[in-house]
Amino acid sequence: MASVDGHDITIKGRKFIEVTGVSSVESVDVTEFLLTTSGGPLHIQGSNLHMKHLDLEAGLVLIEGTLQGLAYVPEKGKKKLGVAKLFR
Repeated sequence: MASVDGHDITIKGRKFIEVTGVSSVESVDVTEFLLTTSGGPLHIQGSNLHMKHLDLEAGLVLIEGTLQGLAYVPEKGKKKLGVAKLFR
């Protein structure tokens, strides 16, 4: 796999999201995506979201739908939450 160094997010009218620097797609749903990027884990929320294009070799993901929010998820908090769920 090619090295993914840069990371950018382009949003066009809340209906189209282009993310570069993506190394993996962790979760996909019509209401949220969780991507691992070179900038850290990225959580995208919206409605009627669907992946229009995926090219992990180039580190590119294109998402269509209505964007409601996006945030970077702290990696340490994410890992602790997963372990906490494991022991419940």
